[in-house]
Formats: sequence, C-alpha cells, structure tokens
Amino acid sequence: MLRFKKFIRHLFTPITILIIPHSNEKTYRMKLPSVGIVTLVAIWISFTGYMVSVGVKTKEYNDIKLKADYYYNQFSELHTTMDSLKKAEVQFKKLFAFKSKEDVFNNLETDDSGSIDMELLKKQIEKSVKGVGEIKEYLNKQKSFYNATPHGYPVSTSNISSEFGWRIHPKTGRSEFHSGLDLAVSSGTPVRATADGIVSFAERSGGSGNLVVIEHGFGYTTCYAHNKEILVKVGQRVKRGDVISYVGSTGNSTGPHVHYEVWKNNNPVDPMTFLAKE
Repeated sequence: MLRFKKFIRHLFTPITILIIPHSNEKTYRMKLPSVGIVTLVAIWISFTGYMVSVGVKTKEYNDIKLKADYYYNQFSELHTTMDSLKKAEVQFKKLFAFKSKEDVFNNLETDDSGSIDMELLKKQIEKSVKGVGEIKEYLNKQKSFYNATPHGYPVSTSNISSEFGWRIHPKTGRSEFHSGLDLAVSSGTPVRATADGIVSFAERSGGSGNLVVIEHGFGYTTCYAHNKEILVKVGQRVKRGDVISYVGSTGNSTGPHVHYEVWKNNNPVDPMTFLAKE
C-alpha cells in the first residue's frame, strides 16, 4: 500500500518546464505533472503515426486510381474497337451472302434502318453454307487427287539410262517401244512409292523380274521392275515416300536399275512429266 501511494505521488509530482525566448529576457515557466507529460508525448507519437499512415494510404490510393483510370481507358478503347468490328462483320456477311455483283450492289444501297427480311436472310445463309460445303468437298477431292498423282523420282539418286519412247533394245538390237524410264542406280538402293495407293501386284513377272505395281486411283498406276527384293504385299496401302523394294537386276536386265512406268487411264505416259513435279 505504501509503495502504491509513493508511485501515485511520483506520477503527480510537478515538473517545471522553462521556455526561454531569444528575443526577450522574460522566461516562461510551466508546471505539469509527470503523468501529463507522458500523456502528451504518447498523444504526439500516436498522432504522428496516424498522419504517416494516412499519407501512405493516400499515396497507395492515388497509384491505384491512376492504374484504374488507365485500364478503364484501355477497356473503353477495346470496347469501341469490338463494336466497330462487329458492325464491319455484319456488313461483310450481308455483302457476301449474295452471289452475283448485282445482288451485292443492291445490298449496298439498302437502308440500314429498314427491317430485316428473315426469310430472305435464311435463304442467303443456306446458299452460303452450301457454298462452303462445296468448297470443302472440292478441296478434299483436290487433296486426294494430289496424293494419288505420281511426284518425283522413285530412287534418291540415279542416272537415266533409257528414256520413254522408241529405242533399240540393248539385248535384242531390235527397235521397240519402251513404255517406261530406266534409272540406273546401285543394287540395294531403296525404291519408294511416288504416290499414295494400294499394291495390286508384288511378285516375279517374266522379263520384268521382281515387279511391284501400285494402283493410285484417278486413273493412275505406277510400276517398279527388276527389283532385288520386294518389301510389300498385295492389298497393302502405301504412302508417297514409303520404301516398297530394293533395286536389283532381276529379269531381262543388263545391270542394276529400276524400270519405272506411269500409266494413266490404262495407257503408258512419259514418267519425265511427273519427275519434274518433285
């Protein structure tokens, strides 16, 4: 109890504060209890901390507001651009829903404020969809036709030893029609299909030796003769570039080479035309 009273006495013990101005000889005295001075110091520290906190929050608010304004402007510009694109898309769709130039020009002269003829629009959309379907079907046919058309050489490197057409046979010495192209190359060189197709023949065939015949569709057939070894079977599907055999000198041959033929609608044609398409 005595200690508590002494503590209270210390708290309220007056402290004299002297204020001495430089321009006046008169001094000012202030007496404040210890607890009052401690309270004032605590209030000042709290107020200072509060003002610093307010300043920091104000700066953060200003930074966030600047960013928000920037993004708002960006989104506004983007929204305007999207509206313009949508309007342009509507105009393009309206234009190209018609097939003839007259329809397009008539459509250009139509007042945008007029009502939309839904029945006419449905018919135009049906025509457009049908047109797209026809284009896709055409492209698919063109792709199939391209894959079925022979392209390039059946061997990577070669020397043309005998061209397509009439020639003197190297063995018989008689003039006869040569229905293909002889490509001289080392024995064992891979022979590759020049177009997609299905193997229709893959075995030995008299003077042609080991022969491979591939049907490609669209009237095209290719033949590869005098092979050393055949790697495919009848009915097998092959892609352009697939190895189907190895070069040899089987059958009626004077040396290792591949006798290459291209047939179109059951007639032999000059393979040189297709070699240039590689």
